[in-house]
Amino acid sequence: MPAPRVSFEFFPPQSLEASFRLWESLQVLAPLRPAFVSVTYGAGGTTRQLTHEAVTTIGRNYGLRVAAHLTCVNATRAETLAIAETYAAAGVTDIVALRGDPPRGSGRFTPHPGGFADSVELVAALAATGRFTLRVGAYPDPHPEAGRPGADVEWLKRKIDAGAAAAITQFLFEAETFLRFRDACAAAGIAAPVIPGILPIENWANTRRFATRCGAVVPAWMDEAFAVAARDGRSDLLSTALCTELCDALMTEGVEDLHFYTLNRPQLTRDVCRALGVAPAAALQKVA
Repeated sequence: MPAPRVSFEFFPPQSLEASFRLWESLQVLAPLRPAFVSVTYGAGGTTRQLTHEAVTTIGRNYGLRVAAHLTCVNATRAETLAIAETYAAAGVTDIVALRGDPPRGSGRFTPHPGGFADSVELVAALAATGRFTLRVGAYPDPHPEAGRPGADVEWLKRKIDAGAAAAITQFLFEAETFLRFRDACAAAGIAAPVIPGILPIENWANTRRFATRCGAVVPAWMDEAFAVAARDGRSDLLSTALCTELCDALMTEGVEDLHFYTLNRPQLTRDVCRALGVAPAAALQKVA
């Protein structure tokens, strides 16, 4: 079985220490020759400028294909498209187009006056420029705001039909979750690639809280497994084994692309990729 194509998500640094962690992550993971890397956008657009700086710096200095996250939150249509234009001007033509989360504590998403109402409108407007390769989010487990079964597949099809080239899923814990979703997407006529999102578990308590918030279903056995691993000092070993097993199960079912949520902590991601046969190239050299 050939090694998968991999991609990595980072988030923009908000402190000097976080900056060092981001660049260390790039040094560790770039030799694995990712198909692309992406940089997130904070809730409520709070990291807009930091995201722009990180995206342009990675593209300019490291020669990687970079996808910038872009959301509908807290901006007019004109402001959002102007941000996209600055990316295009800097040579960044890959965008992960998302509705985005509202600022914490502000409740449900409310469109900005004069802004895009949802991710479908954002994708359509970006696609109309003809300047970008667009990826979107997808939800194998029901999105917390999904009104009924099947709504997530229907919503994804609308985004693909609006001009998205591929989708990246929310992270998941079991291969069957993705495979059922992939089958539902195919049945709905979605032909674009749907890439599973993979989260190597750095901290189980934090991961569980995040999973609950975003609607990812947590298998009942995982709490006990990580409790035992923590007691024995083997949490990283368990995380690596479970993540590798998940990826291997997906690859056995024909999955060729994996998108890793690195949390700017690269070691577990690197170890899983190597276990899957993703061989590093020479050490990363900055582009002159």
